[in-house]
Amino acid sequence: MELCQDAEITYKTIPGVYELLDGSVSVTQAREVGVEDLLRRDTVTIESQEGLDYLEDAVVLVTGAGGSIGSELCRQIAHHGASQLILLGHGENSIYKITRELTNTQYPIPNTQYPISNIHPVIADIRDRFRLNTIFDRHQPDVVFHAAAHKHVPLMEQNVVEAVTNNILGTHAMLQASHLFGVSRFVLISTDKAVNPVNTMGVTKSIAELLVQDMAQRLGDCYTGVRFGNVLGSRGSVVPLFKRQIAEGGPITITHPEMKRYFMTIPEAVQLVLQAGALAEGGEIFVLAMGEQVRIVELAEELIRLSGLEPERDIDIIFTQPRPGEKLSEELFAEGEEPHPTKHEKI
Repeated sequence: MELCQDAEITYKTIPGVYELLDGSVSVTQAREVGVEDLLRRDTVTIESQEGLDYLEDAVVLVTGAGGSIGSELCRQIAHHGASQLILLGHGENSIYKITRELTNTQYPIPNTQYPISNIHPVIADIRDRFRLNTIFDRHQPDVVFHAAAHKHVPLMEQNVVEAVTNNILGTHAMLQASHLFGVSRFVLISTDKAVNPVNTMGVTKSIAELLVQDMAQRLGDCYTGVRFGNVLGSRGSVVPLFKRQIAEGGPITITHPEMKRYFMTIPEAVQLVLQAGALAEGGEIFVLAMGEQVRIVELAEELIRLSGLEPERDIDIIFTQPRPGEKLSEELFAEGEEPHPTKHEKI
C-alpha cells in the first residue's frame, strides 16, 4: 500500500488466494478498501451455525428492519430457514429498500441469494400499542429482534421526549405485545452507552435492558439483551462522515484527541447477536467481545491513508470539543455487573 502511495498509484484489495482457487469469487471482484480494514483485529467469522435451529421454520419479526443492524439481521435470518420474516420499521423508504433487496423485485426470477419467500414489510410506530397488537395477531411471530431505537447521542440530548417515548415506552410496548401473543424468544439490541450512562440515549437503553430483564424474571419469558459498541459503516457512524470529509478535501473533524470507542463491523455484530439469541435462557444481558477500544483520531488517520492520502499533508484533522452527552471512552460492564463467560468465546 505504501509503495503504491509513493508511486501515486491507486490500489484496490483483491480476494484471498484460497477464495480464488475454490471458485467462490473471481479476480475481477477487486474492491475499494473497506471498513473491516480499519478494525486492527481479525473480523469475527463463525463457521458453525450450531444452535441457530430456533430460527428454522420460525416466524421472525425484526423492528428497525430498515436500519444498519436491522437490515443485516434480515439478510442473515433469511439464510437460516425462517418460514416468514416481518420487516417492521417507521421509515417507509428504508423498509422499501430492504424488502426490494430480499425479494429481488427488480428481476422476474426468485432471489436465490436470500432463500425465503414469505417477507412482509410493515410500516408502524413501536409506540402504537393498538397497531402492534394488530400486527402480532395477524403474523403470530415466534422470535422478535428489537433493533428499533433512536441512537444519535447529541440529537437525543436535544429531543429527550422522543428518546424516552421511543426507546423506553416503545420497548415496553414491544415486550407486552410479545408476551401477550406468546413470542418464544425476544432479543433486544442494546449498546455499551447503556453502561454507567451519562446521556439521554444511554439512560433510555439502560432502562430498556432493565425492562427486558424484569419481564423475563417475573414471567419466565426467554427475553434477553445483547450489548455492543459502535458499528463501522452504519449510517450514523463516523466512517461515512469521515469519507465525505476526505472526498471534500478535508478537514476531518474530531471532538477530542483522546476519544475512543469499541468497534465492530455490521455482519460480525449480527452473527454474534444471532448466536447470543441461541444461548439465551431469559434475563441475561450478553456482551460481545470487540477487542480493544480504538482512538477515533487513529481511525481517521488510517482512513486517510487507505484513501491514498497523508494525514496533515493532504487532509487536516481538527479538534472541536466533546458534544453534549459524549464520554471520552465507553465501558462494557456497569458497577455491580459481574461478567460470566459463555460457551462462545466472543460472547
